[in-house]
Amino acid sequence: MEADRRDLELGSASAAPGTVDRGWLEIADLPTGTPERLPVIVANGGAPGPTLWLTGGVHGDEATGIAVVLETMDALVADSETLTSLAGAVVAIPVVSPAGLRRNARHTYYDDEDPNRHFPDADAESARPPKLQERIDARLYEAVVGEGEAGSDPADAVAADALIDCHTAGVDSEPFAIRDRVLYGDRRSESEAGSLAADLESVVDAFGFPTLTEYPAAEYVEEDLQRSLAGAVLNEAGIPAFTAELGSHGVVDDRLVAGGVAGAFAVAVELDLLASEEVPEGVGEPAEYVDERPVDYPVRRYRGPTTDVSGLVRHRVDAGEEFVEGDALATVVSATGEPLGSVRADHDGYVVSRCEGLAVYEGDPIASLAVRDDGDLVVPRDDD
Repeated sequence: MEADRRDLELGSASAAPGTVDRGWLEIADLPTGTPERLPVIVANGGAPGPTLWLTGGVHGDEATGIAVVLETMDALVADSETLTSLAGAVVAIPVVSPAGLRRNARHTYYDDEDPNRHFPDADAESARPPKLQERIDARLYEAVVGEGEAGSDPADAVAADALIDCHTAGVDSEPFAIRDRVLYGDRRSESEAGSLAADLESVVDAFGFPTLTEYPAAEYVEEDLQRSLAGAVLNEAGIPAFTAELGSHGVVDDRLVAGGVAGAFAVAVELDLLASEEVPEGVGEPAEYVDERPVDYPVRRYRGPTTDVSGLVRHRVDAGEEFVEGDALATVVSATGEPLGSVRADHDGYVVSRCEGLAVYEGDPIASLAVRDDGDLVVPRDDD
């Protein structure tokens, strides 16, 4: 009922029902006297419904993710009939880390830490006041989940019902979607976590990319992945959220842009934001742009195996190729070409991407892999 629909506001963007508006969300003050601000696009449908958030550029060198967010919004608003038929809203922040984008770098110049590891986690303890990146991440998180100033009337309607965070991965990486494990404990019961995991699975499956489950719970928390944008929205706020890894960083991959746009619209259909016949002409199916994964068993992310010797690594298995436990994935040679050792698979799975660089040191991983996973998708927070 359109009478119940109202303007949606985020930062300086304000979209009436059936319209789109673009603006800026001020997120911090800079020493130069100018604000640090994030670009915002709000597409407000003609009827009530859920709100899908699209984010990109958490890391400033992940170009394809930014392009997916921009082109998804372009496709959505290019046809006024599509926008009018939208039951709900799509909110986009194409560049979450403008300080990283200015440098075309993964990290910002605020500090040399990963900007995607500082989103809120109620169990995180620190004796020091939060640094700027933590404050920026907290303010964005509040906007996503509808808390604080960003969630006050009338902007609370922009709170997410689902979120897709668009990234890229390693060198020559296969595209994939990451499904985080849902943690239970203080935040939610095991039963509630099971329901959240089912909701998450429905949107990840709709996206249509090969799915990798995130690291086991202990490693997940050790790596602060519950403090990534998608991890915090999922495990802190209890909102279905996942990360889309769209190939290699540094350059825009147009094929995967089209695949990411198709995946975003498939999620919108899954959420009943749009009927399938209302998807804009020219937006294909995700499967048209990505290959099926080469194994038929569940897989998780795994960074490894590691080399026991230092030297120059020569890979023997390409991205997208299957292997079984014991297969040689790489050999290590000296700078004069003498064999020093081999790195063998310690799981069944397939190669997602190679680690960057030719030189390796003892203990270095040589690749990012998708390996067989028999673990639970719902796990206690303190699981080890």
